[in-house]
Amino acid sequence: MTSPGVVTPLHQPDGAGMRKVFIRDLVVDARIGVHQHEKKGPQRVRINIDLAVPESQPLIQDRLSDVVCYEEITMAVREIVGTGHINLVETLAEKIAARCLSDNRVHSVRLRVEKLDVFTDASSVGIEIERVRSTPPI
Repeated sequence: MTSPGVVTPLHQPDGAGMRKVFIRDLVVDARIGVHQHEKKGPQRVRINIDLAVPESQPLIQDRLSDVVCYEEITMAVREIVGTGHINLVETLAEKIAARCLSDNRVHSVRLRVEKLDVFTDASSVGIEIERVRSTPPI
């Protein structure tokens, strides 16, 4: 039992904690959409990413190599978006999720992709997916 005000990590079945790495409200210009007018130029897309990373050691040694780097994930998103036209937000989400899970330390990813300028009476439209690694993370 924990005392009030004491935060304990979310535990995995093997007793190790879980770290959440996140990127909030990354807005990129993407060439995305199935409609003809969407193929004429980029549109704003907002991306939110949550990664679950098992803690393999109790203390981080204050080295970037000890953690999943959110800068690398952000750069990977920009690279994926920059590869050319994508028809569906679902396809973009799957590509980003696959890239996140390519880091063997990541257990799962939840991400939301929103197109911001589709309807004047809605702030955004899009999807949210969650993917879990099929093999145990390292």
